[in-house]
This record gives sequence, C-alpha cells and structure tokens, in this order.
Amino acid sequence: MPRKTTPEPPPAAPNHPYRDTLQQKDPPLEAALRPPTFADFTGQPRTLERLRVMTGAARREHRPLDHILLHGPPGLGKTTLAHILATEMDVRIKITSGPVIEKASDLAGLLTSLEENEILFIDEIHRISKTVEEFLYSAMEDFRIDIMIDQGPNARSVRLNIPRFTLIGATTRTGLLTAPMRSRFTLQTRLDYYNHEDLCRIVHRNCALLHMRIDTSGAREIARRARGTPRIVNNLIRFTRDYALERADGHITQPIAAAALELLEIDQYGLDEMDKRILRIIATHYNGGPVGLGTIAVAVAEDEHTLEEVHEPYLIQEGYLARTPQGRTLTPKAWQILHLTPPAPTRQQELFN
Repeated sequence: MPRKTTPEPPPAAPNHPYRDTLQQKDPPLEAALRPPTFADFTGQPRTLERLRVMTGAARREHRPLDHILLHGPPGLGKTTLAHILATEMDVRIKITSGPVIEKASDLAGLLTSLEENEILFIDEIHRISKTVEEFLYSAMEDFRIDIMIDQGPNARSVRLNIPRFTLIGATTRTGLLTAPMRSRFTLQTRLDYYNHEDLCRIVHRNCALLHMRIDTSGAREIARRARGTPRIVNNLIRFTRDYALERADGHITQPIAAAALELLEIDQYGLDEMDKRILRIIATHYNGGPVGLGTIAVAVAEDEHTLEEVHEPYLIQEGYLARTPQGRTLTPKAWQILHLTPPAPTRQQELFN
C-alpha cells in the first residue's frame, strides 16, 4: 500500500493579503503544517518515545499496532499523532468522532469497511453512547461484532468477523470513559501543554513552510502568547501573517507580532479579553472571591461549560485563579497583572489562615 504523502505547503503570495480570521478554518493550511513523521513532531518526548517503541515492535512482527488512547487538553496534537502513526506503519487511517457514531449499525459499517492493519481514529471518544461502546469491546479484543437483525420473534444475532485493526481514541475528558473501555487500550498516554522553547521551534518551522520571514524575537512573541498550545500557535501565525502582509512588508518582527496580537486582544501573558474580564470581575465585584462558577458565568454573560473548559484551565495552570470548596479566588499573581491592590483580609479570613 503506498505511503500517504503530506500536501505541499501553499506558495507565498506577497502581493495578496489573506483574509483569514483567527476563528476560521483553513484545511489545506492545517494539512500543510501538520508534521508528517515522528522526526518532525516537536514536544511530548515521553509520549513520542512510547509510540516509537510500539510502532517499531509492530513493524518488526508484521502485526497491527495495539490500541492507543491519547488524552489531554485540545489542540496539543492528538489527531496529528494519529496521522503520524498511520504514516510510520504505512497504513491507511479512517477518521471519525464520537458524536457521529449514534447507532450500532454506524459502528458496524465503519468496522466492516476497514482493511487489515488499518487505523480507526475516533476523536472525542468519550462521547460515544454506552450502547455503541459495548460493541467496541468485542471488536477491540476478538475482532468480531455481534449485531441483531430483525425484531420480535424473528430477531436473531449475526456474528461478523472484522479485519485486525488498530483503534486510536482521543479524548479531552478521560474521566467520562468507562473503566471497561479504558482497560482495553494497551497504551494510555497524556499530552501536556508545551513549553516556550518547543513552541518557538514550532513557530519557526511553520513560518518556513509558509515561506514567511520571521526573526527570533517575533517567534518568541507569538510563542509566549499561545497558551502552550500548537493549535493556537497556528492560528496566531495565520493572523500575524495577515497583519504583516497588510500593515508591513511581510516580515514578522517582535513589534509586528506584538501589534497583531494586541489587535486580537491577546496580551503578553497569553490572556484574551474574556480571561481578563473574568479576573477583573472577581477582583472588583467580589473582592477577589471566593465566588461560584455560576455567578461568574452570569456576570460575564458566558455559559458555565465554556468558562470551565476553555478559560479556567489556563488561568489555573498559570496561577491566576484557584479553586476552593467555597468557590473561585484570585491569586496574588492575578492582582499583580490587573494592577490592582487586593483588599485587606477580614477577621474571619485571618482566623481561617
């Protein structure tokens, strides 16, 4: 089976400013920037080493990869690693997502269409219904599924044998997977946020693929505002590219990168306007907390799920926000970046401290 190749990057167009925004998708660009092999992938050294061991052993024994679960925050490279595994194993990959597989028949159609040793990648695997999930158990272990045909007195079970395949699951919420499901993955590996140096290397690599000129200071400026996430790096590169083509000579320097990202209201700490609004409201309306998530959501006119899944992880990871049994509270670091003075502790707080 021929090895899948990565599309060539789009040619430079210095005389035509692109009109992408930070939120819009650009599939050809995403495909061009996606690392094709382990050697091109930056960061996640422990996970890469584990995957290299598994692929090397599988190739040596001419067998499919064991099932793998990739988990961690969004945008860290779970889908990219699945593509790399397919490339390293020289097999095809079929991609779907948990919410799409609504019925057992949907899963049966996917599994029976696979060829020997192929990879099935299920994104957001924790969103598969429990009924469908049970069909995966026998498929993963015995490479067969039992489905019911007809109803009532005429109902009968039919066993379908399926080719030996590899299931790669990706999830941002491992806790929502059932224990029987998790136990069927030979490898469960977590992807963590990237450090500043790795993000700088990603910025330089991707700008080179886009034929864009960028100096070291410009790369560092983009990297430090990317919240430790390669997907955000790519989005910021795209907007900074637009800004440099429209407002400068196309060369990304530190002042150009800073001006572009300030236009997006992303500050030097990687905080966007909603992040700062959350911190400011807790500081000015609730004296730094503690305050409940529901109250914050109403105050900033955003739903609780978005706050908890999108904004809070970074604020907590960077030490601006703390969760307590009583609610969310600001840390001294948050007061410092807000340029506000924290209120003096009350007598009750002193007693607790």
